[in-house]
Amino acid sequence: MAVIADLSPDERSARMLLSILAEPDDPVTGRVLSRVGAVETLRLVEDDGTIPGVNRVDTQVWRDRLALPRRREGVTERMRGIGQSGIMALVPGDEHWPKALNDLGERAPYVLWTRGATSFLARPMTDLVTITGARAATAYGEHVAGDLAADLASSGHVIVAGGAYGIEGAAHRAGLAAGGDTIAVLAGGVDRPYPAGHGDLLRRIADVGLLVSELPPGSAPTRHRFLARGRLMAALSGASVVAEAGTRSGSLHVAAHARALGRGVGAVPGPVTSVTSAGPHRLLRDGMAQLVTESADVVRLLEQDPASRAKVRRSSLGSEFTYRHQHSADPPGRSL
Repeated sequence: MAVIADLSPDERSARMLLSILAEPDDPVTGRVLSRVGAVETLRLVEDDGTIPGVNRVDTQVWRDRLALPRRREGVTERMRGIGQSGIMALVPGDEHWPKALNDLGERAPYVLWTRGATSFLARPMTDLVTITGARAATAYGEHVAGDLAADLASSGHVIVAGGAYGIEGAAHRAGLAAGGDTIAVLAGGVDRPYPAGHGDLLRRIADVGLLVSELPPGSAPTRHRFLARGRLMAALSGASVVAEAGTRSGSLHVAAHARALGRGVGAVPGPVTSVTSAGPHRLLRDGMAQLVTESADVVRLLEQDPASRAKVRRSSLGSEFTYRHQHSADPPGRSL
Protein backbone atom coordinates (compact mmCIF):
# COMPACT_ATOMS: atom_id res chain seq x y z
CA MET A 1 0.00 0.00 0.00
CA ALA A 2 3.02 2.29 0.12
CA VAL A 3 2.60 3.48 -3.45
CA ILE A 4 -1.02 4.44 -2.83
CA ALA A 5 -0.17 6.26 0.41
CA ASP A 6 2.87 8.04 -0.98
CA LEU A 7 1.69 8.93 -4.48
CA SER A 8 -2.08 9.32 -4.21
CA PRO A 9 -3.04 10.98 -0.93
CA ASP A 10 -5.58 13.21 -2.67
CA GLU A 11 -7.96 13.17 -5.62
CA ARG A 12 -5.59 15.01 -7.98
CA SER A 13 -2.60 12.73 -7.50
CA ALA A 14 -4.86 9.65 -7.51
CA ARG A 15 -6.29 10.63 -10.88
CA MET A 16 -2.79 11.23 -12.22
CA LEU A 17 -1.77 7.76 -11.07
CA LEU A 18 -4.89 6.23 -12.59
CA SER A 19 -3.99 7.71 -15.99
CA ILE A 20 -0.67 5.85 -15.78
CA LEU A 21 -2.21 2.54 -14.75
CA ALA A 22 -5.40 2.43 -16.81
CA GLU A 23 -6.01 2.88 -20.51
CA PRO A 24 -8.24 5.82 -21.44
CA ASP A 25 -11.96 5.11 -21.76
CA ASP A 26 -11.65 1.95 -19.67
CA PRO A 27 -15.23 1.00 -18.78
CA VAL A 28 -14.58 -0.53 -15.34
CA THR A 29 -12.21 2.24 -14.25
CA GLY A 30 -14.71 4.87 -15.40
CA ARG A 31 -17.60 3.19 -13.62
CA VAL A 32 -15.77 2.81 -10.32
CA LEU A 33 -14.20 6.28 -10.48
CA SER A 34 -17.55 7.98 -11.08
CA ARG A 35 -19.04 6.25 -8.06
CA VAL A 36 -16.34 6.35 -5.37
CA GLY A 37 -13.66 8.82 -6.52
CA ALA A 38 -10.03 8.27 -7.50
CA VAL A 39 -8.48 7.62 -4.06
CA GLU A 40 -10.98 4.86 -3.28
CA THR A 41 -10.67 3.48 -6.83
CA LEU A 42 -6.94 2.95 -6.33
CA ARG A 43 -7.55 1.33 -2.97
CA LEU A 44 -9.95 -1.09 -4.62
CA VAL A 45 -7.29 -1.98 -7.21
CA GLU A 46 -5.15 -3.49 -4.44
CA ASP A 47 -8.05 -4.81 -2.40
CA ASP A 48 -9.35 -8.35 -2.83
CA GLY A 49 -12.98 -7.68 -2.03
CA THR A 50 -15.98 -7.14 -4.25
CA ILE A 51 -16.73 -3.89 -6.05
CA PRO A 52 -20.33 -2.65 -6.08
CA GLY A 53 -21.75 -2.67 -9.60
CA VAL A 54 -18.94 -4.84 -11.06
CA ASN A 55 -19.20 -8.60 -11.28
CA ARG A 56 -16.50 -10.87 -9.87
CA VAL A 57 -14.95 -11.82 -13.22
CA ASP A 58 -14.72 -8.22 -14.47
CA THR A 59 -13.29 -7.17 -11.11
CA GLN A 60 -10.46 -9.69 -11.30
CA VAL A 61 -9.69 -8.89 -14.95
CA TRP A 62 -9.59 -5.20 -14.05
CA ARG A 63 -7.22 -5.75 -11.13
CA ASP A 64 -4.95 -7.91 -13.25
CA ARG A 65 -4.95 -5.32 -16.02
CA LEU A 66 -3.93 -2.46 -13.74
CA ALA A 67 -1.55 -4.73 -11.82
CA LEU A 68 -0.19 -2.06 -9.48
CA PRO A 69 1.69 -4.44 -7.15
CA ARG A 70 3.94 -5.61 -9.99
CA ARG A 71 4.64 -2.08 -11.24
CA ARG A 72 5.38 -0.14 -8.07
CA GLU A 73 8.96 0.89 -8.85
CA GLY A 74 8.29 2.01 -12.40
CA VAL A 75 5.14 3.89 -11.41
CA THR A 76 6.97 5.65 -8.59
CA GLU A 77 9.74 6.82 -10.90
CA ARG A 78 7.26 7.96 -13.52
CA MET A 79 5.19 9.97 -11.07
CA ARG A 80 8.32 11.70 -9.82
CA GLY A 81 9.43 12.47 -13.36
CA ILE A 82 6.06 13.96 -14.22
CA GLY A 83 6.27 16.18 -11.18
CA GLN A 84 9.50 17.65 -12.53
CA SER A 85 8.37 17.99 -16.17
CA GLY A 86 6.49 21.27 -15.92
CA ILE A 87 3.49 19.70 -17.67
CA MET A 88 0.20 20.62 -16.03
CA ALA A 89 -2.57 18.26 -14.94
CA LEU A 90 -6.20 19.33 -14.84
CA VAL A 91 -8.86 17.45 -12.89
CA PRO A 92 -12.58 18.06 -12.41
CA GLY A 93 -13.13 21.06 -10.18
CA ASP A 94 -10.08 22.97 -11.45
CA GLU A 95 -10.77 26.44 -12.80
CA HIS A 96 -9.92 25.49 -16.38
CA TRP A 97 -11.40 21.99 -16.41
CA PRO A 98 -13.73 21.87 -19.46
CA LYS A 99 -17.18 21.26 -18.06
CA ALA A 100 -18.28 20.00 -21.48
CA LEU A 101 -16.36 16.77 -20.80
CA ASN A 102 -18.65 16.02 -17.88
CA ASP A 103 -21.28 15.12 -20.49
CA LEU A 104 -19.26 11.95 -21.11
CA GLY A 105 -20.34 10.61 -17.72
CA GLU A 106 -18.44 7.44 -16.85
CA ARG A 107 -16.39 7.89 -20.04
CA ALA A 108 -14.92 11.23 -18.96
CA PRO A 109 -11.09 11.35 -18.80
CA TYR A 110 -9.48 10.75 -15.43
CA VAL A 111 -7.21 13.77 -15.92
CA LEU A 112 -6.09 16.10 -18.71
CA TRP A 113 -2.37 16.65 -19.25
CA THR A 114 -1.62 20.00 -20.88
CA ARG A 115 1.05 22.21 -22.40
CA GLY A 116 0.01 25.76 -23.19
CA ALA A 117 -2.99 27.99 -22.61
CA THR A 118 -5.35 25.92 -20.46
CA SER A 119 -7.72 28.90 -20.34
CA PHE A 120 -8.92 27.84 -23.81
CA LEU A 121 -10.62 24.87 -22.15
CA ALA A 122 -12.64 27.17 -19.90
CA ARG A 123 -14.23 28.95 -22.86
CA PRO A 124 -17.91 28.28 -23.58
CA MET A 125 -18.39 25.08 -25.55
CA THR A 126 -19.95 27.06 -28.39
CA ASP A 127 -16.64 28.90 -28.85
CA LEU A 128 -14.91 25.64 -29.81
CA VAL A 129 -15.18 23.90 -33.20
CA THR A 130 -13.65 20.53 -34.03
CA ILE A 131 -12.43 20.06 -37.59
CA THR A 132 -11.34 16.56 -38.51
CA GLY A 133 -10.93 14.33 -41.52
CA ALA A 134 -8.67 12.35 -43.77
CA ARG A 135 -4.96 12.09 -43.16
CA ALA A 136 -4.46 11.32 -46.85
CA ALA A 137 -6.42 14.46 -47.73
CA THR A 138 -6.76 15.97 -51.18
CA ALA A 139 -5.77 19.54 -52.03
CA TYR A 140 -9.50 20.33 -52.16
CA GLY A 141 -10.07 18.97 -48.64
CA GLU A 142 -7.13 20.83 -47.13
CA HIS A 143 -8.22 24.04 -48.88
CA VAL A 144 -11.78 23.82 -47.55
CA ALA A 145 -10.63 22.86 -44.05
CA GLY A 146 -8.16 25.74 -44.05
CA ASP A 147 -10.76 28.25 -45.19
CA LEU A 148 -13.24 27.11 -42.55
CA ALA A 149 -10.62 27.23 -39.80
CA ALA A 150 -9.31 30.65 -40.83
CA ASP A 151 -12.78 32.19 -40.96
CA LEU A 152 -13.85 30.66 -37.66
CA ALA A 153 -10.59 31.58 -35.91
CA SER A 154 -10.87 35.14 -37.20
CA SER A 155 -14.32 35.40 -35.64
CA GLY A 156 -13.01 34.28 -32.25
CA HIS A 157 -13.62 30.55 -32.31
CA VAL A 158 -11.08 28.03 -31.03
CA ILE A 159 -10.11 25.40 -33.60
CA VAL A 160 -9.90 21.88 -32.15
CA ALA A 161 -8.22 19.07 -34.07
CA GLY A 162 -5.93 16.11 -33.51
CA GLY A 163 -2.66 17.36 -34.95
CA ALA A 164 -2.66 14.71 -37.70
CA TYR A 165 -1.53 15.01 -41.29
CA GLY A 166 -4.07 16.17 -43.85
CA ILE A 167 -7.28 17.88 -42.75
CA GLU A 168 -6.35 18.40 -39.10
CA GLY A 169 -2.93 19.84 -39.82
CA ALA A 170 -4.48 22.20 -42.37
CA ALA A 171 -7.03 23.37 -39.80
CA HIS A 172 -4.38 24.02 -37.15
CA ARG A 173 -2.12 25.91 -39.55
CA ALA A 174 -4.93 28.06 -40.91
CA GLY A 175 -6.17 28.92 -37.43
CA LEU A 176 -2.69 29.99 -36.36
CA ALA A 177 -2.11 31.95 -39.58
CA ALA A 178 -5.33 33.85 -38.93
CA GLY A 179 -4.03 34.85 -35.50
CA GLY A 180 -6.57 32.60 -33.81
CA ASP A 181 -6.52 30.00 -31.08
CA THR A 182 -6.17 26.27 -31.57
CA ILE A 183 -6.11 23.11 -29.46
CA ALA A 184 -4.47 19.85 -30.49
CA VAL A 185 -5.92 16.80 -28.75
CA LEU A 186 -3.22 14.11 -28.80
CA ALA A 187 -3.39 10.32 -28.55
CA GLY A 188 -0.03 10.18 -26.73
CA GLY A 189 1.86 12.26 -24.22
CA VAL A 190 2.00 16.02 -24.77
CA ASP A 191 5.78 15.71 -24.54
CA ARG A 192 5.89 13.34 -27.54
CA PRO A 193 4.78 15.19 -30.69
CA TYR A 194 3.00 12.82 -33.05
CA PRO A 195 3.20 12.54 -35.97
CA ALA A 196 6.92 13.35 -35.96
CA GLY A 197 6.56 15.29 -39.19
CA HIS A 198 4.31 17.74 -37.35
CA GLY A 199 6.81 18.31 -34.56
CA ASP A 200 7.33 21.97 -35.44
CA LEU A 201 3.59 22.57 -35.79
CA LEU A 202 2.79 20.94 -32.45
CA ARG A 203 5.57 22.82 -30.68
CA ARG A 204 4.15 26.03 -32.14
CA ILE A 205 0.72 25.08 -30.81
CA ALA A 206 2.24 24.43 -27.37
CA ASP A 207 3.76 27.93 -27.47
CA VAL A 208 0.69 29.92 -28.52
CA GLY A 209 -2.19 27.45 -28.24
CA LEU A 210 -2.75 24.28 -26.27
CA LEU A 211 -1.71 20.63 -26.43
CA VAL A 212 -3.93 18.35 -24.39
CA SER A 213 -4.06 14.61 -23.78
CA GLU A 214 -5.59 12.17 -21.33
CA LEU A 215 -2.39 10.11 -21.60
CA PRO A 216 0.45 10.91 -19.19
CA PRO A 217 3.80 12.28 -20.41
CA GLY A 218 5.93 9.69 -22.15
CA SER A 219 2.96 7.74 -23.55
CA ALA A 220 3.03 6.54 -27.15
CA PRO A 221 -0.06 6.56 -29.39
CA THR A 222 -1.86 3.28 -30.03
CA ARG A 223 -4.87 2.36 -32.12
CA HIS A 224 -7.12 2.23 -29.05
CA ARG A 225 -5.85 5.60 -27.87
CA PHE A 226 -6.62 7.19 -31.22
CA LEU A 227 -10.16 5.86 -31.14
CA ALA A 228 -10.65 6.87 -27.50
CA ARG A 229 -9.42 10.38 -28.28
CA GLY A 230 -12.36 10.84 -30.66
CA ARG A 231 -14.84 11.18 -27.81
CA LEU A 232 -12.79 14.06 -26.34
CA MET A 233 -12.60 15.89 -29.67
CA ALA A 234 -16.36 15.57 -29.99
CA ALA A 235 -17.21 16.49 -26.40
CA LEU A 236 -15.01 19.58 -26.16
CA SER A 237 -16.71 21.45 -29.00
CA GLY A 238 -20.16 22.71 -29.75
CA ALA A 239 -19.87 21.32 -33.27
CA SER A 240 -17.67 18.87 -35.18
CA VAL A 241 -17.08 19.13 -38.92
CA VAL A 242 -15.80 16.29 -41.11
CA ALA A 243 -14.12 17.88 -44.13
CA GLU A 244 -13.00 14.68 -45.85
CA ALA A 245 -12.99 11.05 -44.74
CA GLY A 246 -13.04 7.58 -46.18
CA THR A 247 -15.74 5.15 -45.15
CA ARG A 248 -13.34 3.50 -42.68
CA SER A 249 -11.98 6.69 -41.17
CA GLY A 250 -11.78 7.30 -37.44
CA SER A 251 -13.19 10.76 -38.15
CA LEU A 252 -16.60 9.16 -38.51
CA HIS A 253 -16.31 8.01 -34.90
CA VAL A 254 -15.83 11.65 -33.88
CA ALA A 255 -19.04 12.52 -35.74
CA ALA A 256 -20.93 9.66 -34.07
CA HIS A 257 -19.72 10.72 -30.62
CA ALA A 258 -20.69 14.34 -31.30
CA ARG A 259 -24.18 13.38 -32.40
CA ALA A 260 -24.65 11.09 -29.41
CA LEU A 261 -23.69 13.98 -27.12
CA GLY A 262 -26.19 16.31 -28.77
CA ARG A 263 -23.49 18.42 -30.41
CA GLY A 264 -23.74 19.82 -33.92
CA VAL A 265 -22.30 17.68 -36.73
CA GLY A 266 -21.36 19.05 -40.13
CA ALA A 267 -19.98 17.44 -43.27
CA VAL A 268 -18.35 19.00 -46.33
CA PRO A 269 -19.47 17.59 -49.69
CA GLY A 270 -16.93 16.71 -52.35
CA PRO A 271 -16.58 15.05 -55.73
CA VAL A 272 -18.58 11.83 -56.00
CA THR A 273 -15.51 10.25 -57.59
CA SER A 274 -13.31 10.90 -54.54
CA VAL A 275 -12.94 8.17 -51.89
CA THR A 276 -12.15 10.88 -49.34
CA SER A 277 -15.61 12.37 -49.85
CA ALA A 278 -17.40 9.07 -49.28
CA GLY A 279 -17.44 9.55 -45.49
CA PRO A 280 -19.02 13.02 -45.48
CA HIS A 281 -21.50 11.90 -48.14
CA ARG A 282 -22.52 8.95 -45.94
CA LEU A 283 -23.04 11.29 -42.98
CA LEU A 284 -25.23 13.55 -45.11
CA ARG A 285 -27.16 10.72 -46.78
CA ASP A 286 -27.93 9.02 -43.46
CA GLY A 287 -29.02 12.22 -41.74
CA MET A 288 -26.07 12.16 -39.35
CA ALA A 289 -24.75 15.60 -40.33
CA GLN A 290 -25.78 18.90 -41.83
CA LEU A 291 -24.29 20.35 -44.99
CA VAL A 292 -21.28 22.64 -44.49
CA THR A 293 -19.93 24.72 -47.36
CA GLU A 294 -18.83 27.83 -45.47
CA SER A 295 -18.10 29.02 -41.96
CA ALA A 296 -21.61 30.50 -41.61
CA ASP A 297 -22.98 26.94 -41.75
CA VAL A 298 -20.78 25.99 -38.80
CA VAL A 299 -21.89 29.03 -36.82
CA ARG A 300 -25.50 27.97 -37.37
CA LEU A 301 -24.64 24.53 -36.03
CA LEU A 302 -23.18 26.14 -32.91
CA GLU A 303 -26.24 28.31 -32.43
CA GLN A 304 -28.75 25.53 -32.98
CA ASP A 305 -30.83 24.57 -29.98
CA PRO A 306 -29.61 21.13 -28.83
CA ALA A 307 -33.23 20.22 -28.02
CA SER A 308 -34.05 20.45 -31.72
CA ARG A 309 -31.48 17.81 -32.62
CA ALA A 310 -32.29 14.12 -32.64
CA LYS A 311 -32.22 12.73 -29.11
CA VAL A 312 -29.71 9.95 -28.55
CA ARG A 313 -29.41 8.13 -25.26
CA ARG A 314 -26.03 8.61 -23.57
CA SER A 315 -25.87 4.87 -22.92
CA SER A 316 -25.58 4.34 -26.68
CA LEU A 317 -22.76 6.86 -27.03
CA GLY A 318 -20.88 6.26 -30.25
CA SER A 319 -23.18 3.44 -31.35
CA GLU A 320 -24.88 5.22 -34.22
CA PHE A 321 -22.24 4.05 -36.62
CA THR A 322 -22.08 0.47 -35.41
CA TYR A 323 -24.75 -0.54 -37.92
CA ARG A 324 -22.14 -0.38 -40.67
CA HIS A 325 -18.99 0.82 -39.00
CA GLN A 326 -18.24 -1.40 -36.01
CA HIS A 327 -14.58 -2.44 -35.81
CA SER A 328 -13.96 -0.98 -39.26
CA ALA A 329 -11.64 1.93 -38.53
CA ASP A 330 -8.21 1.60 -40.09
CA PRO A 331 -5.04 1.96 -37.99
CA PRO A 332 -3.97 5.62 -37.66
CA GLY A 333 -1.38 5.47 -40.39
CA ARG A 334 -3.83 4.18 -42.97
CA SER A 335 -7.11 5.97 -42.34
CA LEU A 336 -8.27 8.31 -45.04
